[in-house]
Parts: sequence; structure tokens; C-alpha cells
Amino acid sequence: MAAAANEQQEARAEAKWVRVSPRKARLVVEHIRGRSVPEARTVLAFTQRAAAREIEKVLRSAVSNAEANHGLVGDDLVVSSVYVDEGPTIKRWRARARGRVARIHKRTCHITIKLQPVPQERRASSTTPSAEQPKPKRAPAKRATARKKKEAAA
Repeated sequence: MAAAANEQQEARAEAKWVRVSPRKARLVVEHIRGRSVPEARTVLAFTQRAAAREIEKVLRSAVSNAEANHGLVGDDLVVSSVYVDEGPTIKRWRARARGRVARIHKRTCHITIKLQPVPQERRASSTTPSAEQPKPKRAPAKRATARKKKEAAA
């Protein structure tokens, strides 16, 4: 029963005919899948690819849809699924030497983002550190030990 209620609260946004190659957009989309909305926004803000700007717009739209249509809080959402489908390819011609032409493919894509609220048990575990999981220890820096050996030899 809870799973059915959770699926009803799925917010989505879609951008169609975006003038970015689907292959290039998929590279950016891989970074935000499964992340929380604030984390995904941060990742997209610091990604230098042009597709990140378009994906950021779709994410912003999905958050607005969740807040307006489902009454959810934008920061408590997770990117449950995000995918990029291939759109129609615009074909153009470019003149080449000796009266020939070269075909230019201007590819488009459709970007879809689906958001869901964070499950209660996951939200509770993410705010408090778990006593069961020990903190991993870092290896000592190698440069510091080499410097100490030089000082001891001198």
C-alpha cells in the first residue's frame, strides 16, 4: 500500500527537441542518477559540458512540478530515474570541393527526469552517523616520510 502511494508522488519533467547530441547528454546524466536534488544541482553547476545547462533546466522544472502538483519539498527529493532519448536528426548539406556535398547531422534529444521523495528510513539514516560503520583510515602521506628520512640522514 505504501509503495502505491509513493509511486503516485513521482514528479517528472521532459524537454523535447533539445539541440544536444544524445550521446553527449547521456554522459552528463550519468552523474546525477540516484542523487538528491541539492547534490544533483551542485554537480550540474560545476559540470562544464553544454548539456549540463539543459539538464539543469529540466531538473528545475521537475522540482517545480513536484512542489506545485504534489506538495513536496524540493530538497527532500531524489532523482529516481533520468534518461535521454534520441530525437529527430536535422540533415543539412555543406558544399565541398569539385561540386560535391557533405552531409551534416544536427542531432536532437529528449531529456526526461523523474523525482521521488526520499524514503523515511533512508532520510533518518543519512542525517545521523551510524555507529556500526567505522570511519575508514587514510594511509599516511608518502612525501612526509621521505622528507623525514632526508632530515634524519643529514
